[in-house]
Amino acid sequence: MTVSTTCPVDGVRVVTVDRPPVNALPVQGWYDLADAVRAAGRDPEVRCVVLAAAGRGFNAGVDIKELQRDTGHEALIGANRGCAEAFAAVYTCEVPVVAAVHGFCLGGGVGLVGNADAIVASEDAVFGLPELDRGALGAATHLARLVPQHLMRTLYYTSRTVGAAELLAHGSVWRVTPPHELMDTAMELAQEIAAKDGHLLRLAKAALNGIDPVDVQRSYRFEQGFTFEANLAGTADRVRDTFGKEA
Repeated sequence: MTVSTTCPVDGVRVVTVDRPPVNALPVQGWYDLADAVRAAGRDPEVRCVVLAAAGRGFNAGVDIKELQRDTGHEALIGANRGCAEAFAAVYTCEVPVVAAVHGFCLGGGVGLVGNADAIVASEDAVFGLPELDRGALGAATHLARLVPQHLMRTLYYTSRTVGAAELLAHGSVWRVTPPHELMDTAMELAQEIAAKDGHLLRLAKAALNGIDPVDVQRSYRFEQGFTFEANLAGTADRVRDTFGKEA
C-alpha cells in the first residue's frame, strides 16, 4: 500500500502515505497521492484534509533507485511531472490541507508541506533539500515558504536540515508536539477548520491562493527545467551514482 484514505471524523479526510522503508515515492506513487488529495477536495462532505505518513518519517522524496534503473529519461520526466502533480494537488485542493509531519521531511516532502495550508510537526521532524547531493534541483520554491530567503539558500547549497522547533520560530509550523501526540494535534486543528461552513472554506482557499505573491506551480516547474539540464549534461547521473555509496 502506498496511499490510503480514511474518514475518522465528519468533515475530515486523512490521506496517508505508506511506502517502506522511507516513504520515497516512485513515479506512480506521486500520481496516486495527487489523485487521493484531489478526490478528497472534491468531496462536498470534506472540509479539511490531513496529509500524513506511516513509518519512520514523513517523506524522503523521489525514489532515487527508480531513476538509477532507467537508462533513458522516462523515469526522470515521470518524477518531474508526478511531483508537480502531487504538489499542485495539495496547493489547489479545494479545502485546507494540514500536513502532519514526523521524522524526515526531505526533497519532495518539503514540496508537499510547502504547499499545505498548515503544518503540525513532531519534535523529531527535520526538513531539508538534499537535492545537490542527489543529482537534482527543485523545491526551493517550497522551502522558501518555510524559512527566510537567506536561510533557504544556505540550506539548499549545503543540503543541511532544519528542525521543527526552528520552523515554529519562523512561524511556518503551527504546533510542535511529542511524536505520540502528532496526529491528535493535527486532527484537533483539522476539526477546528472543518467546523466552518464548507462553501466559505472553499472560497477562502481560492481567495488566499489568488493573493499569493509567488505562483508556486510555475516557479517549481521553472526549477525542474534545471534538473533536466543537469541530467542531459551528465552531471545528475555522476552525482546520483554516489547515492548510497558514501563512506
